[in-house]
Amino acid sequence: MMSQYTPMIQQYLQVKADYQDAFLFFRLGDFYEMFFDDAVKASQELEITLTSRDGGSSERIPMCGVPYHAASNYIDILIEKGFKVAICEQVEDPKKTKGMVKREVVQLITPGTKMDGKGLVEKENNYIASISDFEGSFGIAYTDLSTGENHVSLITSSFDLVLNEMATIGAKEIVVHSQFKDNYQKQLIERIHATISIEDDLTEKMDYQNLLSDISNQEMRISIIRLLNYLFRTQKRSLDHLQPVSEVEINQFMKIDYFSKRNLEITETIRSKGKKGSLLWLLDETMTAMGGRLLKQWLDRPLIDQKEIERRQQLVETLIERFFERQDLREKLKEVYDLERLAGRVAFGNVNARDLIQLKYSLQQIPIIRQILAQMNIENGKIVESLDPCEELTDLLERAIIDNPPLSIKEGGIIQDGYHQELDQYRDASRNGKNWLAALEQEERVKTGIKSLKIGYNRVFGYYIEVTKSNLHLLEDGRYERKQTLANAERFITPELKEKETLILQAEEKSVELEYDLFVQVREFVKEFIPRLQNLAKAVSEIDCLQCFATISEARHYVKPKFNHERKIVIKEGRHPVVEKVMNAQEYVPNDCLMDSDRELLLITGPNMSGKSTYMRQIALTSILAQIGCYVPASEAILPIFDQVFTRIGAADDLISGQSTFMVEMLEAKNAITNATKDSLILFDEIGRGTSTYDGMALAQAIIEYIHSRIGAKTLFSTHYHELTILDESLKQLKNVHVSAIEQNGNVVFLHKIKEGPADKSYGIHVAQLAELPAELIKRANEILSQLENQDSQETSTPIKQKNQSSEQLSFFEVPESKPKQDVSSKEKKIVDELKNINLLEMNPLQAMNTLYELQKKLKG
Repeated sequence: MMSQYTPMIQQYLQVKADYQDAFLFFRLGDFYEMFFDDAVKASQELEITLTSRDGGSSERIPMCGVPYHAASNYIDILIEKGFKVAICEQVEDPKKTKGMVKREVVQLITPGTKMDGKGLVEKENNYIASISDFEGSFGIAYTDLSTGENHVSLITSSFDLVLNEMATIGAKEIVVHSQFKDNYQKQLIERIHATISIEDDLTEKMDYQNLLSDISNQEMRISIIRLLNYLFRTQKRSLDHLQPVSEVEINQFMKIDYFSKRNLEITETIRSKGKKGSLLWLLDETMTAMGGRLLKQWLDRPLIDQKEIERRQQLVETLIERFFERQDLREKLKEVYDLERLAGRVAFGNVNARDLIQLKYSLQQIPIIRQILAQMNIENGKIVESLDPCEELTDLLERAIIDNPPLSIKEGGIIQDGYHQELDQYRDASRNGKNWLAALEQEERVKTGIKSLKIGYNRVFGYYIEVTKSNLHLLEDGRYERKQTLANAERFITPELKEKETLILQAEEKSVELEYDLFVQVREFVKEFIPRLQNLAKAVSEIDCLQCFATISEARHYVKPKFNHERKIVIKEGRHPVVEKVMNAQEYVPNDCLMDSDRELLLITGPNMSGKSTYMRQIALTSILAQIGCYVPASEAILPIFDQVFTRIGAADDLISGQSTFMVEMLEAKNAITNATKDSLILFDEIGRGTSTYDGMALAQAIIEYIHSRIGAKTLFSTHYHELTILDESLKQLKNVHVSAIEQNGNVVFLHKIKEGPADKSYGIHVAQLAELPAELIKRANEILSQLENQDSQETSTPIKQKNQSSEQLSFFEVPESKPKQDVSSKEKKIVDELKNINLLEMNPLQAMNTLYELQKKLKG
């Protein structure tokens, strides 16, 4: 079949056969061309013209192309959309080759292997991950190729935790084996939105020994080897900047699952999916790209090691106390470029001279930063000692590279005068030659009397003397040798001019070649410093994060939290950090929170819009801030160290997997109830409102009782079911609190203040009035409410009967007494007895819901 195509198309198809899952950018002259299906898809994705060409077959072949010099922009677009691009270049000199020029793929660019361009966000890592499944466990490895970071973990629980880790690191691409379960791949694509790649080669290469020196677990080694083999196979170049693989022990950090991170808006908001309005947005006063990435990593993984938390706190305290030095430090950090990614580009071979100047400027700031920190007496000099200024490298870059070099590294103009003797000689010959030309031009003008005579140059004829035709009569016969005739002028040469031309052009050509060679030598010298630069980057990143905490804490009047092992929460005048920033600080109403062994679970009631959710979120965010080493928004804070945070706040359908709001609510509740310990923090907001009143109330009470009696975690549970407030009589560690509101002239005024005890009413119609529903509708709602309240006062059942609800339906909390002239059937009595005998404390929420459903079926049947 291939024989019907031209040799060039055959070559294209042979290369394409190995890269079926990528767009093949096939180099033809000054363009990258695509053919067949690639051309059709690329023309749509890139919005470029689709054409066709004769390929030797009876039908013309679809074709599209992009200019070589602008290809990076088009590649960025495809990578951003999750595609892969294989770059196929000519690997032979066409001038020295007979027949078809050999072409090979020199690099596969994927969402997880971007080294520069729009695909990289300055303050975010760009991770590529691998997942290897073993019996009962999963090995996950992840690398940021742009910075060289390598990590590996072993997860011994369900695939849900693997999904959570992939979401936490924000993996853009995930490498698996060819037999990886389709169901797992589907979840990775739909939930993580990752590009899936295949790697089955698990051969451990000799080059990996240094990288794997700290990893002894065989399953972890397999996981990282799979990823490394994929990277080396696709990138086809030096990856000397890859750092030794570090093991991440997930249990050494506070666990915050994907749902909770989303609900708490830690790194992005629920609505816009953007950084603005998130906790990360509030905190990010980092001055470097490296510090910004580390800050996000710290937020993703808060500490549970109290010593390490307090070490960070101590440094933050010092930085707060030394305001002027901190301001100087911030100014100097601003001058430090992204050392990690600069080192990555050096190893990758795509660094230019301007990158090296950025590296030089960055290194020149390090001695000053050391001096500032030394004046502060930071941590007895430990951090100061880790700031390696790499003097030898700084010195070389100062001597070698000019301050404002061009972007191109192959056209000269990069290396300083005086750096290399031979280069200086070539430059001297070139400059002297040009001075000689200028002198010759002036001399010939005097001798001939032709003031317009000039010496010019073009690539075809070299240097020449040009005389306009109107002045030809002034030339002596035989003075010059005629070279070219133009419409208005004649061009001449002389033996002496040709001799100088050879000298000048050879000097310039050799100068450019030598400059490129010298630049490569400098780049190779920089390569030797990559480990030192990476260690320096880590130190600068940590300093940047700590000064960020100090800056935020001072500006927003945060306090240093203390920790206790009695599982006490004492927060005085606590605030929601983000809401406080968005609002005018004077308008924000602070609140206290007290929880101890007698107050394990707070049941929060109060009207909608009154601030229940904000109050709950601020407790969680305060704990997270404390455990990353930052100060917290309060006037006093005494906290336990939480191992996990679980939240169920807000309602959202999961349309991708076809799950309703209520199912999402139940899954999130199940996740918390299954995994929480007594050292966890649980926030449940309005659990049960996604189903009917009695079902919802039953589930809410069952969940409360289960957490109270089985788990013992610190829990804040807000609800609009006022009937649940009686639970404080039977559950000793449950306390009622409410968000206060008052009525003034028939209107509700929310005080946003947490007070002891249950709320007295819901104010739902007042909220509807604030939302400006029609006055007629509000009036009618008040009439119906009045009727229902009158009816309720005449009946013994606690819940208000709803329209079209069966009069036989049972209240969850009390068995209704028989009404006059109504007999309770034996069937109903039997069901009531069955309900009385149910032991709710032995049931989980789903069992409670199923039991309730069965009882209801019996009643209706």
